[in-house]
Amino acid sequence: MKPYRERAPDAQYQNLLRKIFEEGVDVSPIHGERARMLVGQQLRYSLSNGFPVITERDLSGAMFTGALAEHIAFLNGARTQKELEAFGCKWWKPWVTKEKCGIFGLPEGDLGDGSYGAAWANFPTKEGAPFNQIKNLVQQIKERPYLRTHFISPWIPQYALQHEGLTRKVVVAPCHGWIHVLAFPETKELTIHHFQRSADFPVGVPFNIIQYAAFGMMLGHILGYVLKEVVYTFSDVHIYESQYEKVKELLAREPRRLPTVTFTNPPDDIFAFRPEHFILSDYEPHPKMFIPTPI
Repeated sequence: MKPYRERAPDAQYQNLLRKIFEEGVDVSPIHGERARMLVGQQLRYSLSNGFPVITERDLSGAMFTGALAEHIAFLNGARTQKELEAFGCKWWKPWVTKEKCGIFGLPEGDLGDGSYGAAWANFPTKEGAPFNQIKNLVQQIKERPYLRTHFISPWIPQYALQHEGLTRKVVVAPCHGWIHVLAFPETKELTIHHFQRSADFPVGVPFNIIQYAAFGMMLGHILGYVLKEVVYTFSDVHIYESQYEKVKELLAREPRRLPTVTFTNPPDDIFAFRPEHFILSDYEPHPKMFIPTPI
């Protein structure tokens, strides 16, 4: 990673935000308010230019650690509000009320059989025993790093889709979490290519960017590799109408250099990582901003 003052300010996030706002198609999703969307967009972050925490608004403190906590909870199979909170993630409560969970036949506080943690750590199989995608991905990279099948999916079709005679078993169908890990054993480098089917660009995406870059760092540490690049591909990327005024303010802020993220006493087990193992430094963002998002 280049020294902080040698890094170039990164405008990728703001450029795509502007493109969605100015060129997006107006749509009416199920949330009850209109949105502006584009299909098939991408961001690419070389870790030599810093860790991808956007600078257009301050995501330090509880926001940064909350993003890490959510991702680490899902890596460990968390699927309930109680389990998420045990890892330090508290923002799922509005989505797992008794009323919302009841729609899908789930108890209050349960994200469901088709949620991220359930899919990553307990993917159902015809043999009966659940399959832990994270554990087996790590083992496969160790044994056969040259393969192109280092892939994780959050999507369990029978739990994520809904039609007559089939009730969906997840309160929020996974929006992100399709991860392709590219290992380069000759140079001991990793590239993470992350795919996101639905992307709330002002609110959710900055946290997702943090999460999958952090995942690449964790994976690199336990494998003896270095994370070289993180690529984010978005299928449906959008801005909600209630966010337009905040987006205009973000677009008026000049992008700055990306910060540094390092480890402190990192464990050698990917499931043992916690937010306190990450240190955010060299971060000089614009002020914090609250941006609404539909529930």
